[in-house]
Amino acid sequence: MANNFTKGTPRIPEPTLRRLPWYLAFVKLLKGEGEAFVSSTQIAKEISVDASQVAKDLSFVNVSGKTRVGYEINTLINVLEKFLGFTAQHKAFLFGVGSLGGSLLQDSGLKQYGLEIVAGFDVRKELAGKKINGIPVYHMSEFPKKQKELDVIIGVITVPVEKAQEVTEQIIDGGIKALWNFTPFRIRVPEGIVVQNTSMYAHLAVMFNRLNSIEHK
Repeated sequence: MANNFTKGTPRIPEPTLRRLPWYLAFVKLLKGEGEAFVSSTQIAKEISVDASQVAKDLSFVNVSGKTRVGYEINTLINVLEKFLGFTAQHKAFLFGVGSLGGSLLQDSGLKQYGLEIVAGFDVRKELAGKKINGIPVYHMSEFPKKQKELDVIIGVITVPVEKAQEVTEQIIDGGIKALWNFTPFRIRVPEGIVVQNTSMYAHLAVMFNRLNSIEHK
């Protein structure tokens, strides 16, 4: 069974972790507009949550606001970025250089949020030796060698669904400790391995369901 947190890390509620980047994005916009302070009420209105929830979420990051003034924006940005891990660079390997994997290699924005994909791996020999957005692509057989060279512990999985579990086991055996899984398959991992599942298809199903409900009211 997967662990969501490493030993010694406080157990922050996952909904809170999902909201904090939204808060960060909003206060960055305010900073760009020349604002110096922001209230929990302002954040709540923008993100569509209760102001009390915003205050509770921010209590996890040890930042406090001033009465009738709110939070100092520069401080809040710095604290949130550090807490979320966006200020440090985390190297990652990407497995499965198909359409989705290739798009992620092209996404330079990931580096701004602390994730630097340093290599891609695929079983197709014709992709070996190529570069996408300056990032080298290797045959999957090169993974153990590159892992020893670069000591990467984060893996981004964008392989076909039928290969998801097989690749997961292979890269964990090779030293990967955290997995960002973009496949719709719920991969199984040993105790001590961190997994974040990001299924676009699941979110698509939710959107379709909500749209269908609106259309049939």
